[in-house]
Amino acid sequence: MAERILNIGFIGNGKGANRYHIPFSQALPEKFCVKTIYARHIGNGPWPPLPNVSYTTELERMLADPEIDVVEISTPPQTHYALSKQALEAGKHVVCDKPFTETAAQAEELFALAAEKGVTVQCYQNRRFDSDFLTAKQVAASGKLGKVFEIVTHYDYWRPEFVRMSHEADYDRMNGIVYGHSCHCVDQLISWLGIPDRWHAEARQLGGVGHPDMYFDFDLYYDEQGIKATAAANYTCAIQRPSFEVYGERGTFIRVEKDQQERDLKHFYLPVGHADFGLDTPEQWGTLRYYDEDDRMHEERVEPVRSTYSQFFDALYETVAKGAPQLVKPEETIAQLRIMEDATRDLH
Repeated sequence: MAERILNIGFIGNGKGANRYHIPFSQALPEKFCVKTIYARHIGNGPWPPLPNVSYTTELERMLADPEIDVVEISTPPQTHYALSKQALEAGKHVVCDKPFTETAAQAEELFALAAEKGVTVQCYQNRRFDSDFLTAKQVAASGKLGKVFEIVTHYDYWRPEFVRMSHEADYDRMNGIVYGHSCHCVDQLISWLGIPDRWHAEARQLGGVGHPDMYFDFDLYYDEQGIKATAAANYTCAIQRPSFEVYGERGTFIRVEKDQQERDLKHFYLPVGHADFGLDTPEQWGTLRYYDEDDRMHEERVEPVRSTYSQFFDALYETVAKGAPQLVKPEETIAQLRIMEDATRDLH
């Protein structure tokens, strides 16, 4: 018997939905169909309408559609909690873009509501399928580095205009780099190493009080494993720091370049119809240097793990259609939010 196709209803018709979600569900036509897209205003955005997709300005009508299995939310961060709750109350499985919610308490409420309704809700953590991240994990697992004791990841930008711009509004942590980007890095580390035993989380408002946070530096400590993992980024990094650094007792792995999928998407080069989508060039590969048991040094360029954000949707299908555990576990999202709350607690 053929597996059934799941219907998706989207809340939001902007960049998030059209660039980061829809192309990767459409790459799996045997598993997913985008049935309906809701937005407050239809037809005045930069994204052309998709064929065979219904567009609506009536959210309640979309949520009442019994054919829709999954609702995906790709809207401004401040709306995530309320919209996720509304979709769950309608009995839909929910995937919400990052940041999942503002607080761990809100996330706990949504997970409890999903359990009550017999559905699932999870954060869209597509960056678990970045090639740089997966390659770093593979190198660490290979044993060539010996015992790994430190992992560092960066997510830097050169955006000085964000620091210089005038800003008179009250500080809103949902608009800063912590809630906008650290959730990628922290989720990668938690999915790799687990929930840390303890952490130190720092965020800075480089433009001064009232401005968004534009710098973060998180140290996550895994005492039993003997590993410190660091996630750091800022908006004034004129020289790109390595995407991943992995340090072991016998060697080091450095990968400077981020995953290629992001670059391709920004150029509207999408996965459907492009076999080389997201393919890293040899210049983007990482470098591994290690010493063997005879203390002979080896150095090699490491071909990256080939990956695609469609793998998130593969996992989503297994959860919704077959009852498999969800990819992004509630406790992982709650731990991430607690770290982000700690980092921004004293900012104003």
